[in-house]
Amino acid sequence: MIDPGDLSVTLVDGYVDEPAHFGVPPYLSTYPRYVAGALVDVGVPESNVVYHTIDALRDDRSRWADVDDADLLIYLGGMTVPGRYVGGTPAEPEEVREIAWTASGTTVMGGPIRFGVGEENAGAVETRRDDLDFDFVAGGDVEAAVHDLVANGLEGFNRRYRTVEEVSRWARLGAFVVEHHPNFPEYLIAELETGRGCAYRCSFCTEPMYGDPSFRPPDSVIGEVAALADRGIRHFRLGRQADILAYGGDGEAPNPDALRDLYAGIRDAAPNLETLHLDNMNPVTITEYPERSREAIEIIATHNTPGDTAAFGVESADPVVREANDLLVSADEALEAVRVVNEVGGWRPGEDPADAPTFGPDAARRLPKLLPGINLVHGLAGEREETFEHNRRFLDRLLSEDLLVRRINIRQVMAFEGTEMAETGAKLAADHKEQFKEYKRAVREEVDHPMLRRVAPVGTVLRDVHLEYHDSGTTFGRQLGTYPLLVGVPGERELDTVLDIAVTDHGYRSVTGIPYPLSIEEVTMDELTAIPGIGRQTAGNVIVGRPYETPADAPGVEALAPFLGEDL
Repeated sequence: MIDPGDLSVTLVDGYVDEPAHFGVPPYLSTYPRYVAGALVDVGVPESNVVYHTIDALRDDRSRWADVDDADLLIYLGGMTVPGRYVGGTPAEPEEVREIAWTASGTTVMGGPIRFGVGEENAGAVETRRDDLDFDFVAGGDVEAAVHDLVANGLEGFNRRYRTVEEVSRWARLGAFVVEHHPNFPEYLIAELETGRGCAYRCSFCTEPMYGDPSFRPPDSVIGEVAALADRGIRHFRLGRQADILAYGGDGEAPNPDALRDLYAGIRDAAPNLETLHLDNMNPVTITEYPERSREAIEIIATHNTPGDTAAFGVESADPVVREANDLLVSADEALEAVRVVNEVGGWRPGEDPADAPTFGPDAARRLPKLLPGINLVHGLAGEREETFEHNRRFLDRLLSEDLLVRRINIRQVMAFEGTEMAETGAKLAADHKEQFKEYKRAVREEVDHPMLRRVAPVGTVLRDVHLEYHDSGTTFGRQLGTYPLLVGVPGERELDTVLDIAVTDHGYRSVTGIPYPLSIEEVTMDELTAIPGIGRQTAGNVIVGRPYETPADAPGVEALAPFLGEDL
C-alpha cells in the first residue's frame, strides 16, 4: 500500500449531465472537486493530483502520460438526460475503455456512468452501468469510495454515501481543481449542491434513488463558495437540488430563513461574483405553500443575477399522464406557479431606482431577474394522442395570459434501470415519434419565438457574452448561467473573447445581437443592417458620412439610439 503522501493521482473528467447537475463546459460539476478534496483529506498533497478534461486529452495526446503514470486513475462522467453540447463533448464508451487500458495503476470509475445519449432529445434510450474494464466502479459516492480506498487499501473500497460533514470538508479542500480546468478562470461556472433526494416519487426520475431529502447547512455551501472564490471563481449555479424552495426544511415546505442565510452568505463569501443562478424549483411547493414560497422567491430574486431560470418539472398537462406517473401539478396549478414567479421575480434590474447604482443606467434593459422554465416529458405512461393537445393548450395559455417563461424544454423520456419507465418509455416514444416531431416544431415556431421576443425584446443588453464558434459567417456565443441564450453576432469575430451585446432580432431559441455600445465610427455594414429600421441604404449613408462630430449627426439616429449607449 502506497503512503498517501507519495500517491500520484490523475482525475479525468468525461463530463456529467444530470437532471439537476451540469458538468459539460463551461459548467464544472461537483464530482472532480469533491474527489480531489477527499484525496487531500486523506493525505494526498494537492501537487500530486492532476486533473484533465476528456477534451484536453483529445486535444493533446501528451497528456495521456498522466493517465499511464498515475498510481491511481479516477474517471468521472456519465449522462442521465439527453443533451446537445457546445462547450465540450462528453466521453464515449470506447474512449473511457481506452483510459482504463492505458492506465498502469489502479483504476476507479464514478459518476452517473450512463452512455448512449446520442442526438438532442433522442430520449427513450436504455441505459445501464458498465465497468468498461475499470478495476472499481463506485456504486455510491465516488468521493467516499476513493477516500476509503486510499485510506484503507484495496480492501477498503466500498459503495457508501458520504456524510454532510465529509462533503463540507471535501468541497473546500477540492476547490484547487478549478485552476486545472481549460476554461479557468473567465469561462467557468461552478455547480453547487444544496441537497439530494426528493420527497416525491415521479415515475421516471432518478432523484428518489438518493432517498428522502437531505440538505447541506448554509455554512457548508458558503464555505465551498468562499474556497472557490479564493481560487478565482466568479460564477456559481445552485444546480444540485430537486427543489430550491424546499432547501433547509422538511423537503416540502419552504424555509425562507434558511434561503436568506444561504443567499446572503454566498454574497458575503464572494462579493465580486458575476453570476449567481439556480436550477430546479418545484411548482407544487408554490401551490401548496403560496405565502412562504413568495417570500422565498423574493429572497432569491434579491440576491441573484439577471437571467436566472427556475426550471419547473411540469412534465405533462394531460391529467391521464399525470395520474399514471404521480406527477405533482395540474395544468392550472402549473400556470398559477408561473404567475407567482412572474409577479415576484420577473422584474428587470433598474425598474426599482434603488437598483440603478448596482446595475448601471441601462439596467432596465437587462433580462428579468428570475423567470420559470417549463420542462415537458414525452413517452410517459398513459401518453396518448390527446397528450400533445393538452400540452399545446397549456403553452398557448402562457402566451394568452401575457406570462413570461424563459425556456420550454421538450424531450422524450430516458428509460433508466430502477425507475418505473425502464420498460415502457422506449415503446411509447417510438409509437408517437412523428407526432412528437411535428408538435415540437410547432411549439418552437408558435410559442418559443413570440415568448423570446417578450423576454428579451429588441434593445435588451446581454452582458459578458463569450464567443464560442463560427457558423456561416456568424459568430455565436453565450453568457454564463442557467440555460443562457444563444447569441448570433454578424461577422466572424475572434473566439474566446467577451462582448456586451444588444438584441436586434429573434429566432426560435436564440437571438441576434450587435456589440454594445455601438461605435458609430467603427460599426460595420452587417451590424447596421441587423438593427430594425436600418436598411442597406441608410446603413451605407451612415458609413459614407463618417466621421461625425456627435452620434446624433448620423442618419437614422432614432433607430440607432438604443444601441449607442449614450445620452443623445
